[in-house]
Amino acid sequence: MVYTERNTWSTLIAATVIIPGYIVVVLQQAAGGPLTSVDWFPIMLWAIGISIAATIVLSILWGIVAGLRDPKGATTTDVRDRDIDQMGGRVEHALLVIAGLGVIALCAVGADVFWIANAMFLGFAISTFIGSIARIIAYRRGLI
Repeated sequence: MVYTERNTWSTLIAATVIIPGYIVVVLQQAAGGPLTSVDWFPIMLWAIGISIAATIVLSILWGIVAGLRDPKGATTTDVRDRDIDQMGGRVEHALLVIAGLGVIALCAVGADVFWIANAMFLGFAISTFIGSIARIIAYRRGLI
């Protein structure tokens, strides 16, 4: 497995754990009450921080293991990796545009800041998740 594919897997694993974890914590904080009463900002910051740290730590640990097994191939990339990364980036950008349009629509109707912030947060999270899946599929099946 090449360097960029390992990083993609690390991102996907972190997003898979953090997104549901964030939703569970917010729902627990609401305790059956209105979601807009939850102090969501610190929870969101922790989720973002943990996600970034988990991705970095997982990528480093995985890189160390890969380096022990194949020192030359652990950090090499090629044109195919760059093309796959660009394709995944395009998928992520498309989803971010959709999330941004959703945020604009929420602002237009005067939605609570909780819904606006969480729409953008979930837009970022889902775009990362789907973009990572697109990259993994491209690594496994090839670019079409």
